[in-house]
Amino acid sequence: MTSTESFYREYPCTHNNALNCDKPLETVKALEAMQEFKGAKFCFECGFPAVLPEEAEIKGNRGGYRVTKYLGVRGFGRLYSGIQIKDQQPVLIKEYLLPSRSFNQDETFQRKETFRSVGGVELADGRVQNFRLIQTWEAIAPEKGERCYLITKDIQPSQTLSQYLKRNGAMAPEQVREFLDEVIQTLVFMHTQKLRFTSNRIQKGLVHGNINLDSVLIKVENKQRFVAYLCDIALWENLFIPPVISQTAAKTPAQDLEALGLVAFHLWVGKNQLLDPKDHLAWPDDDIYLKQYLYRLLSLNTPFPSAEIARQELLKLPQKTESRNLQPKTSPEKQKRLSKKYWLGLTLLLILLLSGALWYFLWRRHQNEIAEDKNSAWQALVANFSDVNNVTSGNFSYSIESESTWSFILTQQSDSEKRLENILTKPKPETEATFTYQKIVSQDISKASAPIQNIQNSKTDFAMTSLEDKVTIDLNKKPIAYDGLLVFVAFSKNNFNLPLAINGRISLEQLRGIYTGQIKDWKQINPNIPFNLTIEPIVPTEPEARQQFKKLVLKNDQDIALFNDIAKSPQNTGNTHRQMRTAIDRKQNTGIISFGILSKTWNQCAGYPLAIVDNNNQTIQPLFRKVHKRPINPNDDLCDKANYFDTETFHTNEIVNYPLGYPLYVVYPKDNSRQSGGLIFAEMLKTREGQCLLTKVGLVPLQPMPNDINYACKSVSKP
Repeated sequence: MTSTESFYREYPCTHNNALNCDKPLETVKALEAMQEFKGAKFCFECGFPAVLPEEAEIKGNRGGYRVTKYLGVRGFGRLYSGIQIKDQQPVLIKEYLLPSRSFNQDETFQRKETFRSVGGVELADGRVQNFRLIQTWEAIAPEKGERCYLITKDIQPSQTLSQYLKRNGAMAPEQVREFLDEVIQTLVFMHTQKLRFTSNRIQKGLVHGNINLDSVLIKVENKQRFVAYLCDIALWENLFIPPVISQTAAKTPAQDLEALGLVAFHLWVGKNQLLDPKDHLAWPDDDIYLKQYLYRLLSLNTPFPSAEIARQELLKLPQKTESRNLQPKTSPEKQKRLSKKYWLGLTLLLILLLSGALWYFLWRRHQNEIAEDKNSAWQALVANFSDVNNVTSGNFSYSIESESTWSFILTQQSDSEKRLENILTKPKPETEATFTYQKIVSQDISKASAPIQNIQNSKTDFAMTSLEDKVTIDLNKKPIAYDGLLVFVAFSKNNFNLPLAINGRISLEQLRGIYTGQIKDWKQINPNIPFNLTIEPIVPTEPEARQQFKKLVLKNDQDIALFNDIAKSPQNTGNTHRQMRTAIDRKQNTGIISFGILSKTWNQCAGYPLAIVDNNNQTIQPLFRKVHKRPINPNDDLCDKANYFDTETFHTNEIVNYPLGYPLYVVYPKDNSRQSGGLIFAEMLKTREGQCLLTKVGLVPLQPMPNDINYACKSVSKP
């Protein structure tokens, strides 16, 4: 699939991907906040067409449509949820762009004309048949403007295979077979049936031409079975590739099968990024027959002449545990010939094994070089507190919010049965530098942070805080680790398993509904839950946690006011866990949901930490299993405490990926006469020793660690 990063180079996007950049959306939000500028049309930075605002209306030949929400980017266009104005029925709107700097007037006119005539297909005889190809309702190409729209009236599953892989990992070979059966049936239909386009032109057979991890949607049914749908056919999708980007000739049915084979290969391997199926070491080894079949589908072996034959061969494919050794007896002459072939084959096999061993040795060495490069940021850190230079002697005081992340982790044992508080009071014993803290309470943390005010009033030398927006221009801030919130529900395998019932995840929109009182029963999250279960939202006592929740989840002052009503009776996270354990022990179903800082919620098993679905429908679970190095799921036994935070899932190059994550800062004055204490403390915490200590108590390090934390931290432990 062509990458949209190469599109629209005429627009100087700071993200180098104008279509998938968040700046056009920020433009809409920023300018709509000023009533006189309602309806921003272009990004304020590069001039690229902005995201459609909510309530925007689109006129078509079959009625009008109103945008309700921006969903993100799929393929070569933007997706929105919406409604048909006449009957208020839900629709999905895909917006395609023909920006003026990338397409001239003639190109825009011709592509709009073509889009109107081919934007959608149906059976030529008018029959309605579910052949798992997303059918569009209307293709709209206004005479003026830079936008076209494809309307789908029946809402289809919105999860792409790429999103499925990110959330669930690799498919089992049985699932890959099921997936192939469904999609090949759809290809048989597309390649052989008479189809009618929106212009009433009838054509026998249609090549999809654009099969990839983003153009196949998957709907999971009954937690295991799934249905796959094809969308984004190249016939209209490729109309919106800028003319400066060369396109290959029209695709063939055989190329549809090759593209499907590549998709199935990635589903089996469990990787989003493109891998080379010619690399035999990249293949799983748990179904030799499926591998042989995919080799043919990929044209790495004798290709299938058609999708119909490909499906017949798939249905005849032996199961992975079946044997093909049911051969008739052979004559002595034939046995002799077979014996010669056997020894010749054995000799060739030995040669191949020796060549393979050499190749594997070179490949492993290359992989080690990659791993060393990946961990170069870690290796570049100063090793220990004792190696930090220019440590000024003196007594340095700092402030922390009472019941904050820092106040909690200081009480935790991090190294050699010592509490972190004891280690960090005098981190470099050979130097007379002592760091002491005081807990204080902000009167109204939504308006001002007392620890930060203490610095400004010269009462302390520095502060520890996660409230970046409260740091004023006269102060420096140094990130020393990443913190965040985990949302959790009761975790029980003895009776009703709520985490399993909601697929181990919850969206920001659903959280917003729960904590503003709009969603009150778990059936509103999953209608298939077998009984009514009231949602009991609990708010933790940590002021910083509540403030971060308001910032990251809630939308406006009205949401915050409704949240504050629920937050009038906050509860300590430890008490919430005990309440959940009591219900589990008594085999009671409980609808409690709460959230808490990472360090209080990651290493326990009374509450299951849910993955978070962000506003772009991406699901992220930062808590991983050590043995399998994969995200946790509701079937895991979290009581063994074999969990860790995956740094690269949580953040990448200082960009926080986890929707409820944020940095933890040391804040100190810019005044050179007062800054040494905070700067020194930050530099010590950023050593390998400091990062290890913080990671062990539930924070996320600034950079990935090699292998696992125990190995990484062993290298900096004191003799």
